[in-house]
Amino acid sequence: MATKQNGQIVETPTEARQAEPGPSVLALLSISIGLAVIILAIVWFVFFRT
Repeated sequence: MATKQNGQIVETPTEARQAEPGPSVLALLSISIGLAVIILAIVWFVFFRT
């Protein structure tokens, strides 16, 4: 538990690292790569299809 010493809050390293979980990095990477592939496919079909 965090304590106060000399007017400052002191936490253990484990307490200081804890945070609310954000979006999964794997999900974010997968969605970004998927969108990039879709956008590049659209550009290829519009401009380079012969």
